[in-house]
Amino acid sequence: MPPKKKTADDGADDVGAAKFGRVRNNLRMGIVGLPNVGKSSLFNILTEQSIAAENYPFCTIDPNEARCPVPDARYDRLVSMWKPASEYPAFLSVTDIAGLVRGASSGAGLGNAFLSNIMATDGIFHVVRAFDDPEVVHVDDEIDPVRDLETITAELCLKDLETVKRAIADEERDVKKNPTMKLSALFKDTMARCTEMLENNLAIRTGEWNTPEVEMIKDKLPALLTTKPMIYLVNLSKRDYVRKKNKWLPKIHAWVQQHGGGIMIPFSVEFEQELFDLGDDESLRSAFYEENEGAKSALPKMVTQGYKELNLMYFFTAGEKEVRCWTVYNGALAPQAAGVIHTDFEKGFIKAEVCSYDDFAAIATKPSMAEVKEAGKYRQEGKAYVVKDGDIIHFQIGQLTKSKK
Repeated sequence: MPPKKKTADDGADDVGAAKFGRVRNNLRMGIVGLPNVGKSSLFNILTEQSIAAENYPFCTIDPNEARCPVPDARYDRLVSMWKPASEYPAFLSVTDIAGLVRGASSGAGLGNAFLSNIMATDGIFHVVRAFDDPEVVHVDDEIDPVRDLETITAELCLKDLETVKRAIADEERDVKKNPTMKLSALFKDTMARCTEMLENNLAIRTGEWNTPEVEMIKDKLPALLTTKPMIYLVNLSKRDYVRKKNKWLPKIHAWVQQHGGGIMIPFSVEFEQELFDLGDDESLRSAFYEENEGAKSALPKMVTQGYKELNLMYFFTAGEKEVRCWTVYNGALAPQAAGVIHTDFEKGFIKAEVCSYDDFAAIATKPSMAEVKEAGKYRQEGKAYVVKDGDIIHFQIGQLTKSKK
């Protein structure tokens, strides 16, 4: 069954894995991959924690969770200007998940626990090993990132295929029980396309789906794994990362493109660990960069891209007491954004006083909105205003009445 052609009414603008996601502000990414590909080591560095990362499969049995700050020069500038008593950057929540092996979809290894842990996340960092190291064993004995990509993808697709078949059986059973019911054409067509894609090891997120089909999938198949956005993280040796060469990179890129495309970020745990061990000493870090041909950390790109793939953004509140990033789902209205600060603020919302970060940065020479107001760039917005990434907002909230007992 070929992909459907887009039409004006098909919801053609509704693309990307985020359309299948939960509309929430507290979403998280899971770090996924085969054993011994560098998942836990990456997690340790990302979150500045010391989770065990031993050289054997299944060291990480229970999922480890932490938050890592989202790097943002805009936030840094606001902090440097206002010099507040409290600082709150945005955070990306990250979960380190035990390594998967072939047969996980049918319970092999830690399969069922692994897959349920992925199900609890909203997006996936898929770590792929592309470095040779005889001291770090590979679960399949030899390095082949493309084979590893196929293994993970096949297990996720097999598990989702079970979910689809179960949903079809449940729907057919309900129809048999009620003579007034029948299977809708939308349901049959959507399930047939899902089945075909999964049987061909194609993630559901890579298909072209119109809005009714997306809603059908979210309603009938809320537990699918392959609807989650995925970022491919390719773990290289330090040498390959610095020289930007590795024999597997073109093959990995070709595989990703053949399987619906996606973000691919080369990095090196070895490089990142050496950089991390230098601490915050800028002179040592500068010398390290110089020794390594100017190569820089890939972690900021990972974090910001993960945040973006989850369809999250944030607005700022700024003042002498605190500068803070408030995470909202992309597309949130002003009252919903106010509700992130305090749930009652959404109910008592009157208006939002807003200026964009770009306007503030271009106009303000001191920690105040006075110059922005004089320039006419400080505006009032109502309940229908869609919050933009980087807005600096002050909310006007009415008197909140206590509910009667």
